[in-house]
Amino acid sequence: MDFVRRDADDPMAIGDVDAPVVLSEWIDLRCPFCAVVSRETMPTLMEEYVDAGKVRIEFHDVAYFGEESEDAAVAARAAARQDRFVEFVTAVYDAAPERGHPDLPRNELIDFAEEAGVTDIEKFTADLEDPKLRAEVQASTQSAQQLGVTAVPFFVTGDTALSGAQPTETFRELLDEALAAGE
Repeated sequence: MDFVRRDADDPMAIGDVDAPVVLSEWIDLRCPFCAVVSRETMPTLMEEYVDAGKVRIEFHDVAYFGEESEDAAVAARAAARQDRFVEFVTAVYDAAPERGHPDLPRNELIDFAEEAGVTDIEKFTADLEDPKLRAEVQASTQSAQQLGVTAVPFFVTGDTALSGAQPTETFRELLDEALAAGE
């Protein structure tokens, strides 16, 4: 799996770099189902698997819902430069509407950065214009498409893929099987 990074300094990952299982998740910040997983499933997975050192979650950003998706992914990477990626993503998802794709204009992205604890807002705002970050988002989206990730949220651990906002129990089964198999 060449998309598994296992980089100790990866700001777009949470959990022990040496955890027995890596769960890769593809997200679009305008995706309503990604928001549901973030709000309803991730807290349990964090507590039961990540905090326990069993699972590492590595995030992959995609921009499937237009220009604002790409802008939001750039903003998340700008937050990642200040080690606030997960906090930024969580803030965006916590504010997402129950249905539909949220509008994420620049001023709201800056507000989310402040809410996520990004300390240097001036640097964050400048990073929103960094063509390198935009190129990284575009490359990540292209890579996801080449892997066959056509919808988000999308998850892979070992040889098993899971698509959509599945119930927490489905994730437990997936992760417990991966842990038992030593993936």
